[in-house]
Order: sequence, then structure tokens, then C-alpha cells
Amino acid sequence: MLLAFSSLSFQQTQNYDTVSKRKAAFLYNFTKLFDWPEKMKSGNFIIQIVGSNNNLNQELNRMASTKQIGNRKLEIRITSTLDPSLNPHIIYLLKESSDLLKDANSKYKGNGTLIVTEKAGAAKQGAAINFIVADDKLAIEYSKNNAKKTGLKTGDAITALAIAVD
Repeated sequence: MLLAFSSLSFQQTQNYDTVSKRKAAFLYNFTKLFDWPEKMKSGNFIIQIVGSNNNLNQELNRMASTKQIGNRKLEIRITSTLDPSLNPHIIYLLKESSDLLKDANSKYKGNGTLIVTEKAGAAKQGAAINFIVADDKLAIEYSKNNAKKTGLKTGDAITALAIAVD
């Protein structure tokens, strides 16, 4: 019986997705690094994921069950397309949904929604934050101009964590 438990534990360790865990941690930390417009400072704090990544979804839902944003509940919404009726604080376009970036910029302009992507060059195409791999490590690109276009303000903390693209 002990052998079976050891095998299971080893298998779970091998299946553990550290990239998804790091992305979830970044997304949570973004909630603290931006100054959200007044109209976005009440109700649940919504992170909308557009696309499918089961490991990321699990990490975010685990986080949402234990953490809050100030005194607000963290709510994770998984969708296959843009849904502005959710009024998300953060919208994360997974790689397979990156063709929605132009539409997201149009729909969320001035709304106070942080647009996050994971496709090469997306920060130069309108995303405020773009996950990349640099030197075999997960990193982020940051476009302050794109964040401003959606109505967000930020301090210097994010610039210390990110590669600036403008």
C-alpha cells in the first residue's frame, strides 16, 4: 500500500504544471499592481479566461477559494469567447484565443479591464501584459500605453517585474 501511495505521489509531482501555477500567481499579483477605475472597485473581482487550460483553471479556482482582493471575492470565469457583460477586471486571452485581441481592445477601451495575452508580439498589438518565455523562464512584457488605453493606472512596481515594450 505504501508503494502505491509513493507511485501516486511521484506521478502527481510529474504532472504538476509549474507554468500554470506561475501564471496564476502573476494574475493574482496584477490585482495589486494596477489602480482600477472607481466603477471597478465594487462587487466581485472577475478574472475572465478565454480559451482552455485545465491546469491554469484549477490553479485560479484554488486561489479564488482561499484569497480575496481587498475585501472582495475573487471570481474566475472561463469562456470560449469575449463576454463584456461579465465586466471583467482582467481578461486573459489564451494562445488559441489571441485572434480576439483586436476585438478585446475595442470592447474594453476605457473600461478598466487589463488585457493579458500569451502570444509573441501581442504587447505591441494591444495587450497590456503578455506572457513570454525568455532565457527558458516565464516572463512578462508590459505596455504602459496599452494599459492606459483601457483606463488603468500603475506605479513602478510592474515595470520592475516586466520587460517594457513602449
